[in-house]
Amino acid sequence: MKKKIIKSFAKINLSLNVLGKNNTNFHKIQSIVSFINLYDKIYIRSTKKNDHSIKFFGQFSSNLENNTVKVLLNILDNKNLLKKKYEIRVIKNIPQKSGLGGGSMNAASLMNFFLKQKIFHLTKKEVFNICNKIGSDVFLGLNNKNLILTNNNTVKTFNTKLGLYAVLIKPKIGCSTKNIYNGVKNFKKSRIKINSKVFKIYSLQNAQNDLEKPAFKIYPILRKLKEFLSNIDEVKFVRMTGSGSTIVAYFSNKKSAINALKLTKRKFKNYWSILSKTI
Repeated sequence: MKKKIIKSFAKINLSLNVLGKNNTNFHKIQSIVSFINLYDKIYIRSTKKNDHSIKFFGQFSSNLENNTVKVLLNILDNKNLLKKKYEIRVIKNIPQKSGLGGGSMNAASLMNFFLKQKIFHLTKKEVFNICNKIGSDVFLGLNNKNLILTNNNTVKTFNTKLGLYAVLIKPKIGCSTKNIYNGVKNFKKSRIKINSKVFKIYSLQNAQNDLEKPAFKIYPILRKLKEFLSNIDEVKFVRMTGSGSTIVAYFSNKKSAINALKLTKRKFKNYWSILSKTI
């Protein structure tokens, strides 16, 4: 097998509503999800060695001994689904603990690769169960379409193109997902309408991320970042993605987004910040 290249795109939550808890005490959420053209690059090829080889490179490659790629391969091996061993190299461009789903999307992209290459065949339910063993959001990355995650853990995908430019900034902290979810005291009663209209700018402007309030309380810098970005000219809306710690400002034209990135880098020189676009 020749070396193949897989693009593992970053996930963004355009909205996130916490509706309550289920019988196992996990939070029920609904979320509008999209993807941006920031991605980890995965190189993969089969090997004649007796074990898989997984290595990470790049700016965000430290402390990844326990990673989603290894977990996925272990699960597939235990199910005797892989007839070969693989050499995998991952260039990490997506920050860890950023709310961008870097690790989860790595596992999802690799699973999708195996399925498309017909390395094995599984039902949708079997794929979901494997993904769920790795992480609760892994199955969201099985395709890179805009989607709505419903409160019963199903997804509805849409071919709608957002065409939004995104300025992302992440401070030098990683948020505790557990603490942030535990900080949600009031649950949403209304639910997202499952249709393509939720991806319109006016709908997204009126949406929100219920995790922002507890996150901003625990990590005040996140509130400061959102307030700064919200005051930049021509910004459409600003929102934290996932449970943080990345804050994203959305623009409808590239020129405004470039200007916003310049201002952001000038103000917060030591933070990671980039310009990206929805795919």
